[in-house]
Amino acid sequence: MKAKKTLISVFALCTAFMLTACGGKDTVSTEKPQDIQTEAGTEKPQDVQTEVSTEKPQDVQAEAGTESTDTSSTKLDDLYQQENQLFADHADVWNKVFGMMNKSTADPSGNYADYLAGTVESNKDSFTEDELKTLTDDIEAIRKIEEQIAEMAKEDTASDNTDQENNSEDASPFRNFSGQDFDGNSVDESLFSGNAVTVVNFWFTGCKPCVAELSKLNELNDTIKSMGGEVVGINTETFDGNEAAIKEAAAVLESQGAKYRNLSIDSASDAGKYASDIMAFPTTILVDRNGNIVGDPMLGGIDNQENYDALMKQIQSVIDADNANK
Repeated sequence: MKAKKTLISVFALCTAFMLTACGGKDTVSTEKPQDIQTEAGTEKPQDVQTEVSTEKPQDVQAEAGTESTDTSSTKLDDLYQQENQLFADHADVWNKVFGMMNKSTADPSGNYADYLAGTVESNKDSFTEDELKTLTDDIEAIRKIEEQIAEMAKEDTASDNTDQENNSEDASPFRNFSGQDFDGNSVDESLFSGNAVTVVNFWFTGCKPCVAELSKLNELNDTIKSMGGEVVGINTETFDGNEAAIKEAAAVLESQGAKYRNLSIDSASDAGKYASDIMAFPTTILVDRNGNIVGDPMLGGIDNQENYDALMKQIQSVIDADNANK
């Protein structure tokens, strides 16, 4: 279970807000996920994943553990839904707040309510008294929700650490990687071993900020090729070889002049599960030639020059480390 929510620095609500769009599911839906969009990012609540158990009926202890995990996942999803509902109920005023956020001041380890409150406080002259009261009430509600999320994260830390101690070599979701590009060509972990750095961009077709950065990602791909790098896109709607979604995504890529590789992966794979846990789109990560994720994910589009420069700095750092290890 993903116990810690990814901090979204800048986002706004979609006009068509469907609270049931990202509920519990057994397979990846091709419908647009519930999302919260601006030019800088799109947020969706964490999907609740259900897995088919292969445990024997007599293994009562294992079954109890699975039930506990499912319950925790459902509770966590409900908490995220509660936050999103607050944003949806007061969309007009929250859109104003999201437009004022500064990504560089975000503290991913801090309480999300503090970040929201800081943004409102530094721009309080921009709001009416009624708007400030609405924001203050919502922020306090969000603070209580975040405290519950933090407590759940604390409870899960011990069991997570135990699992990681025995599986450190398999921790990366890009080990034993497999998938297909949109032309049907198979890819595996050699995709990463052949590059000093691979820039993996997670997106979906209905995400406007995602589409807005596609041409810039293509430019980035051209730039880092000579440096030993490559940009790869993973569209979360194309999981499991969904032909209709692949066709739609390919058309969008072509319209934006994006020619770098995009992949369809298995939703049940480690990489697929990792992608399903992502709550902010677009999200971009760096993977070294050993399949390890390096540094923190970048939230928001690189068509923003500040984000582009920050990503290039991270890319250069990974390449320098790769060269040093040769």
